[in-house]
Amino acid sequence: MFDYPVTLTPDGETVLVTFPDVPEALTFGADEDEALLQAVDALETALSFYVQARQPLPVPSKAKRGQRTVRPAALEGAKLGVYQAMTEQGIKKAELARRLGWHMPQVDRLLDLRHASRLDQIEAAARVLGRQLEVRVA
Repeated sequence: MFDYPVTLTPDGETVLVTFPDVPEALTFGADEDEALLQAVDALETALSFYVQARQPLPVPSKAKRGQRTVRPAALEGAKLGVYQAMTEQGIKKAELARRLGWHMPQVDRLLDLRHASRLDQIEAAARVLGRQLEVRVA
C-alpha cells in the first residue's frame, strides 16, 4: 500500500537513497543493503511530517522494472492507513476522538509514527472510519 520506489546512487564511499515521490526522505548507507535499511527510517520520518502538517500522503508511483521499493514497518503502515482514510473522508482528529470515545492525546499517540500503539487501537480507529485492518505474512 505504501510501497515507494527508491533511487540508489553511488556517492563516493556511500550509496545515496532518494525517493522520487517523497523528496523529504533522503538517506545513505555504506552499501546498498545498509542504505535500504536506513531508507525505512527516512521514509517513516518524512511521512510523519505530512501527518503532523495534516497534508495528504504522497501517492507512490509505480516502480520501474528492476527498481527497488521501500515501505514503512507494519505498525507504522497501519497508522498511515488510518491517517489516509481520515484524509480521504475529511475526518479531523477531534471527530475521530469523538467516534472512538477517546481523549485527544490518545488520537495524537495513535497517529504518532514513533509511538508504539497497540494493534487493537489501530483496528478500532480503522473500524470507525469504515475500514478494516488486514494483517498477513507474505
